[in-house]
Amino acid sequence: MTGTVVTGLGVIAPNGIGTEEFWAATLAGKSGIGVIQRFDASGYPVRVGGEVLAFDADAHLPKRLMPQTDRMTQYALAAADWALTDAGLVPTDLDEYGLGVLTAGGCGGFEFGQREMQKLWGTGPERVSAYQSFAWFYAVNTGQISIRHGMRGHSSVFVSEQAGALDAAAHTARLLRKGELSAALTGGFEASICPWGLVAQLLSGFLSTVPDPGVAYLPFDAAAAGYVPGEGGALMVVEREDTALRRGAARIYGRIVGHASTFDPRPGSGRPPGLARAIREALREARINAADVDVVFADALGVPALDRAEAEALVQVFGPSAVPVTAPKTLTGRLYAGGAALDAATALLCIRDSVIPPTVGTSSLAPGLDIDLVLDAPRETPVRNALVIARGAGGFNAAMVLQRYG
Repeated sequence: MTGTVVTGLGVIAPNGIGTEEFWAATLAGKSGIGVIQRFDASGYPVRVGGEVLAFDADAHLPKRLMPQTDRMTQYALAAADWALTDAGLVPTDLDEYGLGVLTAGGCGGFEFGQREMQKLWGTGPERVSAYQSFAWFYAVNTGQISIRHGMRGHSSVFVSEQAGALDAAAHTARLLRKGELSAALTGGFEASICPWGLVAQLLSGFLSTVPDPGVAYLPFDAAAAGYVPGEGGALMVVEREDTALRRGAARIYGRIVGHASTFDPRPGSGRPPGLARAIREALREARINAADVDVVFADALGVPALDRAEAEALVQVFGPSAVPVTAPKTLTGRLYAGGAALDAATALLCIRDSVIPPTVGTSSLAPGLDIDLVLDAPRETPVRNALVIARGAGGFNAAMVLQRYG
């Protein structure tokens, strides 16, 4: 996917509001995971989460948007503003039909929907907001961003859970490469830590019930007991390289050079999982070898059997402990459709600053996991090629190669 570059980032995460605040917190090992504060979760088996508590929507968005948007969309709208500012891209300076918005969505506006259902059963249907018709929808972030910025080109949403943001970014790059777009916003956001949202998440059986936030989410560790749910995400401005150079983009974080997605076979089929194949195909499209990868951002589910499957896929492709692996999401929790978007943004910052953030919390690898997991402290090393991998509930796999520009 040569010729597509990332020129702007917008991040909202449990451990930092804004790209640089998030990045500084990540390198310092500052966690955004804690006991859930937005509601009383004492009656739930899961009591910790990665909440975004410092974001003030009123300070960043027009008041007219507040009654029609879920917190998820408020995060996405603010991050879109920041990403465009970071890129120095003014949508009105370009052809509106050459500007797209492609996001990932999975949970949708859970909190908004819960509130309107409470109105329905508590006070009657006449009190339910007309905005409920779209505020809950997993495609609403794409629509609201497109309307706010007049970006009328190709717009869509990808619903493959944690893998979705990589699929969205890859399709963005394809559209840019084909000339159907000149620039686009892509990424994902979620905000489903609310009573109804948490109930829906419990059904997977993969959430950690450990009550101590410091040890609740330990991927690849002998004490791994599931993952912690989180909220937030990231958006990227992705452009055709010629567009970015022509308008004098202030910075280029990197290129999107390879991607692949696969789907796992049904359990009991006897066929292997598809993650290793997705990684190989992404490397093939990027025209690099396994030895050229400088860091892997792991999916890191925190479920022992699935951690082992991911580690085995990495060993199949790279060999035992042959490439540094990291999972900075231990500081935020898993953000579903926002998770891979945040990992991609983190990988670009890793490339920019030549430093790999650590997997905070995990202290020792489970027996038999032959991966070089970056622990304890950031690892300073030149990074040219970063691989981001993600798995979504139901069997989705995605892998993306991001590369240093120049």
